[in-house]
Amino acid sequence: MTGHKGQSILWALGLWIAWTGATWWLEGRINTLGRPDAVVERLIYAILANLLIGVLAAGLVLRRRFTIASAQPRRSGFGPLRRSALFVPAGLAAGLLFYMAGGAPSLDPVVILNAYAQVFVVSMAEVMVCWAVVAGSVRRSVEYRAWLAVPAAAIIASVLFGVYHFAHSAPFNTPSMVAFLSVIGLVTSAVFFLTEDLYATIAFHNALGTLGIVRALDSAGSLAAFETVQWPLIATAFAGLCILVAVDVTVVRPRGFEPRTR
Repeated sequence: MTGHKGQSILWALGLWIAWTGATWWLEGRINTLGRPDAVVERLIYAILANLLIGVLAAGLVLRRRFTIASAQPRRSGFGPLRRSALFVPAGLAAGLLFYMAGGAPSLDPVVILNAYAQVFVVSMAEVMVCWAVVAGSVRRSVEYRAWLAVPAAAIIASVLFGVYHFAHSAPFNTPSMVAFLSVIGLVTSAVFFLTEDLYATIAFHNALGTLGIVRALDSAGSLAAFETVQWPLIATAFAGLCILVAVDVTVVRPRGFEPRTR
């Protein structure tokens, strides 16, 4: 592994370390996601750790890979629009099925909507960093052994996704939970590599995050706070999606961008 491929791995790991450190400082250290009243803290965490580092910085790393390292955008989840139109509804439906099958404490649509919105920006960053950036770079770095490329990328991305949760607040920062989330990451990896679509993977992965948040709120006795629509959460999620799309079309794949063929 030399040249551009080795540099892509280093850029991916550097991004993951910066994002994980920011997550601990802005979330895990002060238990941001475990406090429904921490609106300002959640907003700061969403903007700095997830939008600036997890989305924008990740987009810049991807742009570098697609241009300097001549990587295929689709293998990092950036395929044609028709692919997203097909797989996003399927990814969302599959994620909600996982949510219901996972023994969720609440099937209240308002609770699900609020929780889905709360973790949406985080899920965007998780998929961008762990799968689009890390898994994409690992896959390309070992593509000379085709049989190994996808399994290696899936395992590394899933383990880093699990370890990243040590930077979060309880109950996500325990060794048993990190191990469990690494296994869950393999499910997200399957969706990512089967669809090769970033947006479908986010739709699916966010439903898994929703289940975790609803369980955590239920354990803390805070679930009632989510039984009315939380407009700040909805607005933050929508704004996050708009920013992701903007980064896609202006940074990752700007107008006139020609995907590489190798």
